[in-house]
Amino acid sequence: RFAVSVGYWKDPYIQYFVRQAKERKAPEINRGNSVCAAGYYARVHGVSYLIKAFLEKTQCNCQIVNLGAGMDTLFWRLKDENLLPRKYFEVDFPMIVARKIHNIKSKPPLSKPIMESHSGDSLLIDSHSLDSSRYSIVGADLRFSSDLEEKLKKHSLDVHLPTLLVAECVLVYMTPQQSANLLKWAASTFPVAMVINYEQVNMRDRFGQIMIENLQRRQCNLAGVELCSSLDSQRERLLASGWENARAIDMMKVYSFLPQADVKRIEALEFLDEKELFEQLMQHYCICWASKDSSNL
Repeated sequence: RFAVSVGYWKDPYIQYFVRQAKERKAPEINRGNSVCAAGYYARVHGVSYLIKAFLEKTQCNCQIVNLGAGMDTLFWRLKDENLLPRKYFEVDFPMIVARKIHNIKSKPPLSKPIMESHSGDSLLIDSHSLDSSRYSIVGADLRFSSDLEEKLKKHSLDVHLPTLLVAECVLVYMTPQQSANLLKWAASTFPVAMVINYEQVNMRDRFGQIMIENLQRRQCNLAGVELCSSLDSQRERLLASGWENARAIDMMKVYSFLPQADVKRIEALEFLDEKELFEQLMQHYCICWASKDSSNL
């Protein structure tokens, strides 16, 4: 929300999920914010680029499954751009889902687009799930893929439709075995599919170790961090899980690929004097994507 309020990118919906911080930030926190905001900018644009490429290839005749979606606003943004897939699914812990559904029910700018895109039978909504003809939110634990599949099918998941799975900073919180099970389930379930994974990389160097220690101090354990040792290890885990093609690039590379006029614009929004910190941070996150493609899309 901070990045959106400063103008890094447009998201008219984030305000309904995240309250604006009231207190003024100390200058060093703001400097950290500008590093993080520029990092988020690269993440949002990089992931969005891949999602839109998939929607274009399939002409929106596909489904998206957003794993560990949290308070993500992508459904509404895609609807505004007339880019909704046939069905858009979100999955997260029931507690998170309940909070999101409460926000949707109580805020017309969120509920109205769901009603507008809905057709057919009555819209189902309870405290832990929402199901309309184009958008579903499912409360489930991603560590148990059989439970996940059952719940998604209840909400009209079509395994024969080209499917895009998105996981942003999700797999790293699972053990390597749990994330492998999830990736294998996806690769074996959908004949035509793509997965996008955004998370840490190069975590074995000193900077990576400091990141891990800082998170541990906040009781935040990265159970799957051993798979984030390099771009190769990120690629290999996808290939080992049954995906046919896999690529991985660090966020500094992503940043260099973004439209340079817009990069100049965002760099002028705030004084980014921590260039070295920014580069180090960006070299410790990556976007990986993999596909399996029986239809030669």
